[in-house]
Amino acid sequence: MTIALDRPQKTKSAQIREKLGYPIIDTDVHTQEFPPAFLDYLEQVAGTAIAQRFQEHLPGASRSKWFKQSWEERRANRTARPPFWTRPTNDPLNLATVSLPKLLHERLQEAGTDFAVVYPNLATMAPHIGNEEMRRAVCRAANTYHADIFRPYSDRLTPIAAIPMHTPEEAIAELEYAVKVLGLKAIQIPGHIRRPIPAFEKYGEEVANEAIWIDTFGLDSKYDYDPFWAKCVELKVVPTTHSSGMGWINRRSISNYQYNHIGHFASAAEALCKSLFFGGVTHRFPTLKFAFLEGGAAWGASLYTDLIWHWDTRNKDHLVENNNPANIDREELLELYTRYGGELVHGRLDQLGSGLGFHAELLSPLEPGDLDEFAVAGVTKPEDIRDRFLNHFYFGTESDDTRVAQAFNRKANPYGDRVKAFLGSDSGHWDVPDITAIAANTYSMVERKIISEEDLQYFLSIHPLELYTSLNRDFFKGTAVEKTADEFLAAKETR
Repeated sequence: MTIALDRPQKTKSAQIREKLGYPIIDTDVHTQEFPPAFLDYLEQVAGTAIAQRFQEHLPGASRSKWFKQSWEERRANRTARPPFWTRPTNDPLNLATVSLPKLLHERLQEAGTDFAVVYPNLATMAPHIGNEEMRRAVCRAANTYHADIFRPYSDRLTPIAAIPMHTPEEAIAELEYAVKVLGLKAIQIPGHIRRPIPAFEKYGEEVANEAIWIDTFGLDSKYDYDPFWAKCVELKVVPTTHSSGMGWINRRSISNYQYNHIGHFASAAEALCKSLFFGGVTHRFPTLKFAFLEGGAAWGASLYTDLIWHWDTRNKDHLVENNNPANIDREELLELYTRYGGELVHGRLDQLGSGLGFHAELLSPLEPGDLDEFAVAGVTKPEDIRDRFLNHFYFGTESDDTRVAQAFNRKANPYGDRVKAFLGSDSGHWDVPDITAIAANTYSMVERKIISEEDLQYFLSIHPLELYTSLNRDFFKGTAVEKTADEFLAAKETR
């Protein structure tokens, strides 16, 4: 039986795509590796011993220790309940589709999709492997494997390269190999690296593994990652991230995976986004854009607004004028206390102190350190926030995520802007039970008047084109959307 030939020729999503008249670009389609074939690549890259160790210590396996623990052990260790049953299994066709590039290529248009950026499951985990030798070997093998198996289908599919970021040097080495040798043009970096707090390392590995801080490559990073960002610009690749926040201190339920899962992608992405902004990366690299996958866009709209609100009341000039403890007119303050304080303060005004209440010396020191926390970001006026944020950050959003309306709410967003949300379906994971429903799900938001037809085109086509051609004008050359990309670039030059 030829299953592929038994499928309906026109899904609802395919019909919607035909009606729209412009290409749909999905920036986040998940696939999984065929284990025997990947192990062949790993053995070729790093040898038999590494391949054997990999099978014994799979990346991400440490968080699955929950399944082998008793409830007493889970409570004692506060072991977070990990993900489980994460693949749709009710249709063998869908399961095979996420493993076999030829079948995915054949079925992509059933989802209404013209072109997709592929995030293989192992590639999303590999940069987080703790052991350096294993991490670099698995990233190299994964990148080589995916470059090879997707190369025949490059007209509609392009896989990301997994870039490890424990140091700038290892990141640059893998980036150069992925682009120059393997010919990959899309990359994924981890959103953070867990590092032990130095003061706790003396207590041994067991304590150091728990007493950690999150390095997000910009603000307060252990290393200067500017050489890596510069290399991204040189090689014309856009850093994207798809990292988890599960297991962070507020996502460690020992009994409920949903508690740990909800919002974790957004939480991890926000940490990186703020770090890049306040660390001045988007100031020093004005042409470099970033994309955050699977966390949605509502958090991006919220953060954009929040940054401007904070600037309004926490910029240096405002602080000096409105919040400096030295500004307090003590004589006037005492007069007001005397007039309105009554018996509560009578005879005790000598104990008033600064007038700033308990902890005044701790929370309102006369010398608090640098007042200008926006300086490194290059912000001297609120419009600079728009330039450093809106023009640099893109937000992958699933096809049925109605919260995308916040990104497109131009009445509420600062300066009447659209926050740059785009389709990242997460197809291949449990939250997409039917991979052929992608375009239909998205278009239903227009039918329900959640977003407009114009918003939809930005979501499905314009924002992905904008992101991926920002450094590499030839990103879509030779693909099913080449003509549209050329038209987009030509129109951009005339504006």
